[in-house]
Amino acid sequence: MGKSIWFKDYELEHLQTFRGANMGAHIGFEFTEIGDDYLKGTLPVDARTTQPFGILHGGASCVLSETLGSVASWMTIDPDKYRAVGLDINANHIRAVTKGTVTGICKPFHVGRRTQVWQTEIFETETDKLVCVSRLTVAIIDHGTLSTQKETVKL
Repeated sequence: MGKSIWFKDYELEHLQTFRGANMGAHIGFEFTEIGDDYLKGTLPVDARTTQPFGILHGGASCVLSETLGSVASWMTIDPDKYRAVGLDINANHIRAVTKGTVTGICKPFHVGRRTQVWQTEIFETETDKLVCVSRLTVAIIDHGTLSTQKETVKL
């Protein structure tokens, strides 16, 4: 086993607590594995995640990628001092999937002090065929206040 890139030891059970009332929970996302330098999760291909023509929606692939990349980025920083926020995401859709499950494996390209870049490869779980490649750029910002249109929330 190699040296872990994570700020501290995280367990899958802890990551599953992030699955509250949010996008990932709504579409059936689950964290499945934490490696020394990767994070893995799955997504069902069903009515929640397909587009009108019955294939995996590109937006669902992006949700899988952004969920894995954002959480992986957060896992590399001191969460009491910093926040990880997405800046940019892109995805190349390689193969259509109409049923079953897809698995995303997220690994870093760059883990810097203020920016990070994460790549997620998404595979059809049953055949291990590549479905999508996505890259997420994340900013690492100091904890502070988050202004919204309605209120300012102290983080």
